[in-house]
Amino acid sequence: MASNPRQLVAAPSKMQQRKERRLFSTSDDSAMMKQVQATHAPDGREIEVKPIIQIIDEILIQVIARSVEGHDVKQEQETLETAAALAEFDMLESLAFIINKISCELSCKCSGGGDAHASTMVLLNYLSSYAWHAKVVLTLAAFAVIFGEFWLVSQLSAANILAKSVALLKQLPDIVDNSVSLRPQFDALNKLVRAALDVTMCIVEFKELPSEYISEDVPPMSVASAHIPIAAYWVIRSIVACASQIASLIGMRNESISSATEAWELSSLAHKVSSIYEHLKNQLALCYQYIDLDLSQEEIMVLDNLYKDARSRGDVHYEMVWIPIVDKAAWNDVNRQKFEYLQSLMVWYSVYDPFIIEPSVIKYIKEVWNFTKRPIIVALDPQGRLSSQNALHMIWIWGNLAFPFTREKEESLWKQEIWSLELLVDGIDPTVLDWITEGKIICLYGGEDLEWIETFTATAMNVARIGKFDLEMVYVGKSNAKERMQKMISTFSTRKFSYFWPNVTSIWFFWARLESMLYSKLQHGRTVENDQIMSEVMTVLSFDGSDRGWAIFCRGQSEMARAKGDTALTSLRDFDKWKHKIEQDGLVPALGDYLKEIQTPHHCNRLILPGSTGGIPQKVVCAECGRQMEKYFMYRCCVE
Repeated sequence: MASNPRQLVAAPSKMQQRKERRLFSTSDDSAMMKQVQATHAPDGREIEVKPIIQIIDEILIQVIARSVEGHDVKQEQETLETAAALAEFDMLESLAFIINKISCELSCKCSGGGDAHASTMVLLNYLSSYAWHAKVVLTLAAFAVIFGEFWLVSQLSAANILAKSVALLKQLPDIVDNSVSLRPQFDALNKLVRAALDVTMCIVEFKELPSEYISEDVPPMSVASAHIPIAAYWVIRSIVACASQIASLIGMRNESISSATEAWELSSLAHKVSSIYEHLKNQLALCYQYIDLDLSQEEIMVLDNLYKDARSRGDVHYEMVWIPIVDKAAWNDVNRQKFEYLQSLMVWYSVYDPFIIEPSVIKYIKEVWNFTKRPIIVALDPQGRLSSQNALHMIWIWGNLAFPFTREKEESLWKQEIWSLELLVDGIDPTVLDWITEGKIICLYGGEDLEWIETFTATAMNVARIGKFDLEMVYVGKSNAKERMQKMISTFSTRKFSYFWPNVTSIWFFWARLESMLYSKLQHGRTVENDQIMSEVMTVLSFDGSDRGWAIFCRGQSEMARAKGDTALTSLRDFDKWKHKIEQDGLVPALGDYLKEIQTPHHCNRLILPGSTGGIPQKVVCAECGRQMEKYFMYRCCVE
């Protein structure tokens, strides 16, 4: 039977271009605002959207997008484990009807082309009783059902008679046979889906901002709140476009496929939605900046534990007073709420009103005690004499053991230390300390490259099975990335790569202690040439500056071997080449020797030091090769 090819136009016409320019104009957005707002009548119902987003990500990103891009998808067992964990999410039962209703609307309205704006408004009316963040999440979930079912049938049709029969009835094209012609269309669709998911996550994060100390009535939150409705509109409009593209493939089994126009239209929408994401992301960053008040909740939590420990022991006698240094010119009700919130977290003394602090006192604190932006802890003896201009670093390293927080006490404590896993995790996780006592092989690893993490952890556990040794793996994350680490914690809780710390405070404290060790050593005039601990600390900090992951293998107090991500992974894959040395030398030393053998002279290490703490040396040498590192100035605003 002869085919009737439906050849699509290779590039958008001038008329289409003019239409798209009008579509994306600011005036149109402003005109639509009243229409969009008129559909919004929330009834106060609360929806836990994070598990739904997890499922959406599994379908659209982890499976479909990775398949299109040519990456390996998750193993079936891992997917089943994730599905089992998410199946316990009871709220899905009550949301199934509205998700199905939206799926039906998307399938019906989009199958004939139709008016995308009208379809979007219908969906907004369906979702009128839900909050903005719930509207976009539920619409994405409905599309995930449509795309997921399409993908299942298309992928299984070659081997499954039921899938093949459904594909024949729908006349779906063979994705494998048409992979080249369909690739631009699926690439553009995945790009738009990712952009829509990014905006959705932003809207959800705005919803989750703690209202007790950030007001919705003043900038930056008021600015973001004004833009969220139109952002939600464009997310839903994008999903309508994506559903239309899937619907357009029905009946295309024997058709000639050329997807340049569809790909161009999706790419145009992706550009629009990405611009919205950048704007919302900037507003979100400003909101988090307001929350911080230059003193993080993690710092308060750690100090709270130490202060309560000192009180309970009775043999450590000190008091603490918070002196808040604020910018009076920028002070408003939002700042007052932040201040009162942070103050409420403290069990120690604090100045009850920042404005009673005399300007001369602030000047002294800044000029004599060198306070700039980051918190400092100035220690005074019972006679009011200065013991330490900044005891924060020794407190992070040794806690109350550093009392009375003098330079002499700090030197004494360093004399008792060696470079060991115990020094790295002391005060953070007693479980790891127990593993050290039990003589287990322990791997600390970090980074945020999920593909590397998945491959590395699977390879390491496989080597442990083959080598018949106990291996415990601990994920320690990445520094200065609180929000990203919160997302990584959520990912680890479902995908179960390895043991991990279930809160960002532990991850933050791990990296804060490393920075404190470096600062303390610098204050005592040490260098990487004459101090092993300082050399190893700088190595780990430089690992953190790399784009990939890293790993440290340890056993007991002294056996340690470390490498950057790709080198560590290669060494595990080459296990057969060095396993014969294990019986004589031990596993960690044998691994360390092999890592030295495969180490290439080419490397590019970055070491990022906090400039506001002082004491940054003029000369820093590379901990890997010993050559002097080049110095660059970096100005960073990294609000999470």
